Amino acid sequence: MSSIKTVNPATNELVKEYPEMSSQQIDGILGQADKAFKEWRKVSFAERAKLIHKVAQIMLDRKEELAKICALEMGKIVKEGVAEVEICAGIFNYYADNAEKLLADQPLQTPHGKAILTHVPIGVILSVQPWNFPFYQITRSVAPNIMAGNTVVLKHASNVPQAAETMEKIFADAGAPKGVYTNLFIPGSKISELLNDPRIKGASLTGSEPAGSSFASTAGKNVIKSTLELGGSDPFIVMPDADLDKAVETAVNGRLWNAGQVCVSPKRIIVPESLFDKFVENAKVLFEKAKIGDPLNPDTQLAPLSSVKAREDVIAQVEKAIQQGAKLITGGKRIDGPGAYMQATILTGIKKGMDAYAEEIFGPVLMIYPVKDMEQAIELANDTRYGLGGSVFGTDTEEAVKIARRIDTGMVYINHVTGIAPELPFGGTKKSGYGREQSIEGMYEFVNSKLIRVTTPDAAY
Repeated sequence: MSSIKTVNPATNELVKEYPEMSSQQIDGILGQADKAFKEWRKVSFAERAKLIHKVAQIMLDRKEELAKICALEMGKIVKEGVAEVEICAGIFNYYADNAEKLLADQPLQTPHGKAILTHVPIGVILSVQPWNFPFYQITRSVAPNIMAGNTVVLKHASNVPQAAETMEKIFADAGAPKGVYTNLFIPGSKISELLNDPRIKGASLTGSEPAGSSFASTAGKNVIKSTLELGGSDPFIVMPDADLDKAVETAVNGRLWNAGQVCVSPKRIIVPESLFDKFVENAKVLFEKAKIGDPLNPDTQLAPLSSVKAREDVIAQVEKAIQQGAKLITGGKRIDGPGAYMQATILTGIKKGMDAYAEEIFGPVLMIYPVKDMEQAIELANDTRYGLGGSVFGTDTEEAVKIARRIDTGMVYINHVTGIAPELPFGGTKKSGYGREQSIEGMYEFVNSKLIRVTTPDAAY
């Protein structure tokens, strides 16, 4: 049997490992989750909310500890980890406070009798989540589903097992009945077996495009509702009237965030030709000033990537771009010593047909493009198979909103990188996937919207 391992990306040292669960253990967990659903669906919203509020409070009470787990397992800077945990608590509290209202019966107009649309839970939900936000990725999937009355089994990324184990313990400490929320220590190769199990009624994945394609195919074969978030290559359009210094600072900080390992960080900066040289120059200064170091150091601005392999993959993409004619402005190199560190990198001169033009680069790499006007900017922004998030930066916000409406993504932020808030839906279009998490949209993904019709004797149908 294989093992699930924590390897500290700052030192490349093995910290802890867990044995892969057996088929018998998996079967027992699914059986318990299915059994728990039959009771949990009967529990009132008020009682569910007590549990979820308690989960939120435990996370806040332990936020420093949880942030250190993120640093240890995937290299997240501690202050970013603390912010992540605070966001998680906010999401849990949002659904605890609002689920009953969001899932309230909706009366429907009909000429005979009356009709209502009611929203009921469907069963055990499989949540498959990545490593880059070890607690947030779990939270946005789990919070609405457990408040809706579903139960959840989690298959987390294999490089963050301590985060996975900790989240299950938090639910137990909060008083969750056994089977309401359970972690599975299994490799990705076992996911198809789970999707083939009739006890799984819904499935959510955040991951790569190939993983999502396979996941959706198996779910579809079994007629299981699924949601996918598969990454992106977010455009960041700078308007001619933008505050250039603020635009540069926002783009740079957005790309340094989580060492660039964020699906919605600004990856393609699209700048008017008149501002291009100054933008590149200012971004270069900020990138070269960024303090690289231990994620446990509060002064660190750029931590290691999640693993040596992740770093090597990004370096290979950068080197391929240069070979194909892109211009390296700064960075692009490994940093000597232990750990998965690399320099913050800026590329320009990327043309259609180059690999970097079409790929998502999941690391601290900023690609900057000059354009003649906003029409060309919109065309370039949409010339990608991805459609997750995007940003428009400018003083004229009415014009910025007009531009935003024409960008083919699930989310566009004005004068800000694509962000996160409990009340705002998160998700994309095109090859970035389908479905939404957070907000009211996240509540509706895995419930049965059931019609109840009370007819009258004169009803014709």
